[in-house]
Amino acid sequence: MELSIQGGKSVEVSDAIFGRDFSEALVHQVVTAYLAGGRAGTKAQKNRSAVSGGGRKPWRQKGTGNARAGTIRSPLWRTGGVTFAAQPRDFTQKVNRKQYRAAMRSILSELVRQDRLVVVESLAIDEPKTKAVQARLAELGMNRGLLVDAELDTNLYLGSRNIANVHALAADRLDPVSLVGADKVVMTKAAVEKIQEWLA
Repeated sequence: MELSIQGGKSVEVSDAIFGRDFSEALVHQVVTAYLAGGRAGTKAQKNRSAVSGGGRKPWRQKGTGNARAGTIRSPLWRTGGVTFAAQPRDFTQKVNRKQYRAAMRSILSELVRQDRLVVVESLAIDEPKTKAVQARLAELGMNRGLLVDAELDTNLYLGSRNIANVHALAADRLDPVSLVGADKVVMTKAAVEKIQEWLA
């Protein structure tokens, strides 16, 4: 199949990458796994062994009239440890490389079907200015979306990072969440070719 490039030209692309059926279940699984992998999972509380002190038995086992106690850091005591203390967690979910690539193909194909993928010859701008990027977006008839180039141009990155809902990425840094969340995705011809090599 062919994708039209703004200006009248076109680029030949693989049906297996840009023309496959949409698999909602697979895309959902991969997006969920990607978001889960970004979670820090750094909450932590101290259990009875982590609280300082409490190394000595507070009183002898028998004969005092008190209940048995082995440490003053028991969760039942004031200043004691937490009973079921939260510990750092790893939220990552396993996704095979084959699944991940299939989901990316599925998302790209759906973007083409919904006319949300725009291919251009170049996204380069002369200077790292927000106005320059906004002018380029106006030429493309959009004010929000994802800009993808084969190699991320420094001027494009610096000029776009201050615009709400506009993100610039290199083709090898593309992820499913960015693609799914973008109103429109603008790719250079070089980026399309690089993505084809990656997902082939």
